[in-house]
This record gives sequence, structure tokens and C-alpha cells, in this order.
Amino acid sequence: MRYAEFIERSVSDIRIAVSLSTILPVGPAKPLDHGEIAQASWALPLAGLAVGLIGAIVYAIARTMGLPSDPAAVLALSATVLITGAIHEDGLADTADGLGGGNSRDSRLEIMRDSRIGSYGACALGLSILARWSGLTNIAEPGSVASALMVAHVAARAQLPVFMWLVPPARSDGLSAGAGQAPAQSAMIAAGLGFLCLVIGLGLGKAIMGLLLLSLVGIGWAWLATRQVGGQTGDILGALEQIGEIAILLMAVAAF
Repeated sequence: MRYAEFIERSVSDIRIAVSLSTILPVGPAKPLDHGEIAQASWALPLAGLAVGLIGAIVYAIARTMGLPSDPAAVLALSATVLITGAIHEDGLADTADGLGGGNSRDSRLEIMRDSRIGSYGACALGLSILARWSGLTNIAEPGSVASALMVAHVAARAQLPVFMWLVPPARSDGLSAGAGQAPAQSAMIAAGLGFLCLVIGLGLGKAIMGLLLLSLVGIGWAWLATRQVGGQTGDILGALEQIGEIAILLMAVAAF
């Protein structure tokens, strides 16, 4: 591939990743062909960096205006939820309802398709927001909060292409099936970007711990998803992002 084509392909992949992860209107004008989303999945950590940066800026502005860390963290989390359109929170809620309320593979998948939120989904959302908020408010330095936000959003999305590469779709239709299986190259690039961000934000020792933590989360989640619904779905991926984000933020509390 020539250099100009490589740059064009890379820019297109980044636009796809950002358009899938946020409400920003930066996606390609033409419809995506089968497999283009999977191919572009390597850029999901870069989309996470943009989301984390927005949250960090909002947090910094709030603290500059004299707000304590608690409301500043609420505003930062609100900004990240708004810019993503709550897509990952939606996946978490649907997954919790499906896994908690279904008694068979088909019933779990059917519940996950339902846009209504049940008791399991509401509890999962509340606990997710509380865990992330408590993580941010227990980091003393504002600069460290900004770093933790960006690292968490990058690393949480870096694990998604690896999951898409290793775990087959649970059904033949839906977002995950339409996206296709992530190529090994895309998965490895995403993992590399995630680890690099962990090293820059937390240092090498904590980065290795973060990598091991996310690996354990991914393995456990892959086992559960395969056992309960036969593989991965878009909701399963959204829930995994939330779990990874929480894991890194709580680890950052110990790191800072």
C-alpha cells in the first residue's frame, strides 16, 4: 500500500471509530461495507482518547471555577456520557437485563434486544456511575484525574478489538455480526495503543498490572458471554467497555 493510500485508510478508520464511539458527525459519507468496522477497530483507543480528553477538559474547567472534586467529577462523567450518546451504558444495561432476567440463550438475547431497561439494567447503570465517580473523587490531584480519565477510556476501548477477534458473534444479525470479526492486526494495534497509554499515564509497573487486570476481565467476560449467549454482541462489547473503564479508574486510585 502506498503512503498516500495508507494515510487515507488510516484517516477513514479513525473517522469510523470516532463515529461509532461518539455522537460526533465525522463518519464516512458512504455506507460501510461488511468488515470495514472490524478493520477500523484498531482506532477505537483513539476515539477513547478523544472522549477522555473531553471529560478531562470539563473536569479542569470545573475545578478552575472553584468547584470541589465531587461535582467536578459528576460534570466530567456527564460530558463523557453525552459525547458518547451513552452507547456503552446502554450496552451495559441491556446486558445486565439479559443475563440477569433470561433463563435460556434465546430469551437472554431477546431481552438484550429490548430497549426498555429493567431492574438489573438500572442497578448496573447506577453501580457503574457510582464506581467511576468514586474512583475520580478519590484521586487527589486534578492533573492525575485528567490522566486517569484518558487512560481509562483508551484502555477500555483497546480491549474491544481483541475481544472481537477472539470471541465469535452470538447471532447472525445485529451490530456485532454486521461489524465482522476484527483482524488480528487490528486487535494487536489496538492492544499496543492501549498499553502505550497505560505506560504514559501510569508508569510501566502499573501499566503491566493494568494489562493483566484487563486480560483477566476479558477472559472472564468471554467465558460468561460464551456460556450465557454463545458469544459476543454489541451489548456485550458495550458492557465490557464499562467494566474495563471501571477497572482502570479504580486501579488509578491506587496508582495516584
